[in-house]
Amino acid sequence: MSAPVEKAADVGSGSQDRPLETNEKTNQDSADHTNPQDAPHPPNPPADGPDEKQNGPVQRRSTIKDRLKEQKGKIKNKAKPPGGFDSTPLPDAPPGYTVKFTFHRASNLPAADYATGSSDPYLTATLTTSLPKRHKEDPDLVFRTRTLRKTMEAEWEQDWIVANVPPSGFRLKCRLYDEDWPDHDDRLGNVIIAVSDLNENWEGFPAPGKEFEVKKRSGSKRAYILKACTSAFAKDVSMTPRLYVSAVVLGQSDPPYGQMYTAGPAYYFKHFSPMIGRLTGVKVNRDEAEDSNDAASSQGNGKQPDRGTKKYDFQANEIQLSGPVPPKLYHRFVEFRPVIGLLFRSSGLRGKVLNKALHHQHARVYSFRDTTTWGTFEPCTEEATMQFLKMAHFDEGGRIFTYVLTLDGSLKFTETGKEFGIDLLSKHTMHSDAAIYIACSGEFFIRRHKKPHVTEDPEPDEPTHPDQIVQGGPPMESPPAKPQYYQLIIDNDSGTYRPDKSVLPYLQTYLEHNFPGLGVVTLACDDPEDQKLKAAQAKVKRREGPTVNMVLNRSPSASSFSSDDISDLEDMERAGDRGRKSKKERAWDLIEEPRRIKELRGKLPGDGASDGPSGSGVAS
Repeated sequence: MSAPVEKAADVGSGSQDRPLETNEKTNQDSADHTNPQDAPHPPNPPADGPDEKQNGPVQRRSTIKDRLKEQKGKIKNKAKPPGGFDSTPLPDAPPGYTVKFTFHRASNLPAADYATGSSDPYLTATLTTSLPKRHKEDPDLVFRTRTLRKTMEAEWEQDWIVANVPPSGFRLKCRLYDEDWPDHDDRLGNVIIAVSDLNENWEGFPAPGKEFEVKKRSGSKRAYILKACTSAFAKDVSMTPRLYVSAVVLGQSDPPYGQMYTAGPAYYFKHFSPMIGRLTGVKVNRDEAEDSNDAASSQGNGKQPDRGTKKYDFQANEIQLSGPVPPKLYHRFVEFRPVIGLLFRSSGLRGKVLNKALHHQHARVYSFRDTTTWGTFEPCTEEATMQFLKMAHFDEGGRIFTYVLTLDGSLKFTETGKEFGIDLLSKHTMHSDAAIYIACSGEFFIRRHKKPHVTEDPEPDEPTHPDQIVQGGPPMESPPAKPQYYQLIIDNDSGTYRPDKSVLPYLQTYLEHNFPGLGVVTLACDDPEDQKLKAAQAKVKRREGPTVNMVLNRSPSASSFSSDDISDLEDMERAGDRGRKSKKERAWDLIEEPRRIKELRGKLPGDGASDGPSGSGVAS
């Protein structure tokens, strides 16, 4: 019984990320192979014989259920629960190759949308190899094309460059979908491309690509029934879609060979949600082109440009950085409660329900729809830096962002902060889509210097915006279009993964490589300087942009909003900073100000003396 536990303990700090699994396995083994020491033995006959009853019943030995309960209690009460930084090294591997996949086009697709008689096709590609992973829970590499609208002859012409593909080959599974927001996307079929041997002389599939027949078996029955009906009246019309993909070897990859990663191209997605924008009070330019025009026009005559009209639109961002992510950036979710482990592993009924709800929430925030924007940029250039700054709205409005950096270098972030009543938006679990392992997570914000220069000093000897009013930019003028004006303050403030502050220098180096010209400052979340800077940022948020301070009066796992919520949102907008308060918040207000209890006594129900939106019941 003790040998497996001792062996697990000898692995080192990397083994501490799954102590619960080790004990569960040990307990399972004890059920299948009974240890002679644990086997029940008949009680030894007492010397006095008849005195056995006086000594009481024999104490029962602990069962597997008792041990599991004890283990759960240890995890719950543990000062350092399993998870956080994982020091497991990359596996040894022979030199690999850099492969460029190009997804050219798909033809003869079925019409999945009855209303338009066409489809909104996109493709996801999942790459798997024999290359060992640090942990089996590490995600596979996945690539997604942009969505094309109202066509059955899709032409993407998008590249995906992957480094360190092993000589043993690869398996590329391409899945075709019809985007159908807000409903579930319809699957149009899949193609599997398997290569068993790879070397620098591999012929590959050069452009314009090799033709592959799409397997319809996994496709939407509704879409193919419609296609069968339309094909019945035409001769020589095939029911089978076709996908054209090319793959070529670009050469041998650089070390570390045990880490397969996306090497290019650099691209981004911006996801918009008007409903969440109303809930959080977030406004953006109604015309997206204004995001670029504002910065460009500020380099002209110095006059304040016309900022145009605004609209409520919450923005979730994805930006693919150039790899590889430093191997030291490797963190596992923190299992501070047993239910957290069930959620991430999707085990047990409760864990499956929570995991599915979490995936659904992630899909709503990072939703692909007709308003989603996509683009590419030159990696590791000032163009990349400016794209990142535009997505973060430069130094406007005292914004604070929650971010997650995946193992493949995808940076996902949204604007959040303690002033937002929707806790979901500040949860790294949602941003990571319940990934067991990530590279890093925390919060960041952007600030602007008075003069353009790159510095890593958190306390520069000059005024900075937004904590001070600095001419030549927001809030009175448009932001300058030079990255040297700006500084990125980023930390490891994440209770979900608890990144170790010792790895922050690796994060700083990685971001400086991807965003040249931008000063990067990394601070630990327990650093008083970090807390002071974020407190000042929140103060600016209240000063430069009023927000809707709202508490969602429903379960955090609720996945949709009813039509009645629209009128409530209008009321909340009119209420300004007061917003809607929950019963608990109103109770605390009365405790802090007892005089208001007397005021409430003198008011009749329905007399209209309310402070917030209709139905909020907040006394004036």
